[in-house]
Parts: sequence; C-alpha cells; structure tokens
Amino acid sequence: MNWTAVGAIYRFEMARFFRTLLQSFISPVISTSLYFVVFGAAIGSRIQEVEGVSYGAFIVPGLVMLSVITQAISNASFGIYFPKFIGTIYELLSAPINFLEIVAGYVGAAATKALFIGIVILATAALFVPLRIEHPFAMLAFLVLTCLSFALLGFILGIWAKNFEQLQLVPLLVVTPLIFLGGSFYSISMLPGIWQKIALLNPVVYLISGFRWSFYGLADVPVGVSLIAIAAFTGICLAVIWWIFRTGWRIRS
Repeated sequence: MNWTAVGAIYRFEMARFFRTLLQSFISPVISTSLYFVVFGAAIGSRIQEVEGVSYGAFIVPGLVMLSVITQAISNASFGIYFPKFIGTIYELLSAPINFLEIVAGYVGAAATKALFIGIVILATAALFVPLRIEHPFAMLAFLVLTCLSFALLGFILGIWAKNFEQLQLVPLLVVTPLIFLGGSFYSISMLPGIWQKIALLNPVVYLISGFRWSFYGLADVPVGVSLIAIAAFTGICLAVIWWIFRTGWRIRS
C-alpha cells in the first residue's frame, strides 16, 4: 500500500473541506435545530414517548443517520466526479498507484467529513434533549461503518454520473426517501402489520435500527442482522468498485 499517495489524496480532499469549514459547521447545526423545532415541538407535543423514550430523544439517531448518509454520499461523489469532469482523473490512473489507494484516499476523506458532521449533530442535539448512549463503542462502530459504506456508494455514483444533474439524481430521488421511510422519525413497530413487512425491504431500516439500539437499547430488527446488512452492503460496494477499475467503466474514454 502506497501510504504517501493515499495521504496526498486524503489531504487534498480534506483541504477542500476546511476551506468551507464555517458552512460545513453551521449548516448541520441549523438544520438539526429546525428538525427539533418542527418534529420535536409539533409532533412531539402529540407523541410524548416512543417505547419509553421521549420523542425528541428518539429521533436523534435518525437525524444523525440522515445527515451522515447524505454527507458521505455527496462528498465522495463530488470528490471523484470533479477530477473526471476536468480530466485530471487520467493523472491518477497513470500514476503508480492501484485502485485501492485511490479509493482509500477519496472514501477516507469523505467518511471523515461525514463523521465530523455526525459528531456536530450529536453535540447540537444534546442542547435540546438529554442523550443516553448505552453502548458507546457500538454507536461509534455503526457511525464509522455507515460513513464508510455510503462514502463507497457515493464514489460509485461519482463515477457513474455523466453530469452534475445525475450526480444529484440518486441521492435526491432514491436515498433521501429511503432514509425518511426507514424509521428515522418513528418506530417500524408503529406501522400496520403489512407495512412493517414492506418497511423491512428498506436497507436503511437496518442501519437506523442498529444505531438507535446503541443509544437506547431499542431496535426494530436484531442488532446482528443490522451488522450483517451493513457488512453486506459494504462488500457489494467494494465489489462494484473493483469491477469498475478492472473494466474501466465510465472512467476510460
């Protein structure tokens, strides 16, 4: 592994993040505050508790997952799409580095940015509701794995996209609806029987369920199943990236 090359790509991507650090910091704080005002005040006044947890505290894991997933995808997809757009990706492909080092640099930077945003949202949420983390190591593990897996997905989308419109197509029309329908702001057990079964087809349900379990010990699906789901998703993304670099799909002109 050429760690010098990985570090160069990683530092370049992180430098772009630090140039807009103020926007990166303020945006999640404002959006999280608005979610608490809308969902915590409006809906929380009607739903006091969910399975023994106050509604405001119950939605915190969902809020973190919502931002972490979208940020991981957007940062990774733009990070690899922009070199492809301006043609500098050919410098990477001709350099003495393999695809694992390229992926590690871009995905590592995107995952780091998403992790930073997740921590900022957790800190902001703590100002509104009392947080309880029963399994801190599991919480950190789910958070890091989610950042990495969706950064890998974003990397794939960045290579797939032919223009900036396509770059936003999947996150807006597919990923965001899946997150909102994946139990971010409610428990799957609150749904009617048939809709519970349909909801289990949503892969995001397993991520949010496992992450919420690390906070309150509550889960819509077994924690082991959540870990298997995120591991399988990560493996699929890695396999797709390997195939892309092996065949040159959407990379070579």
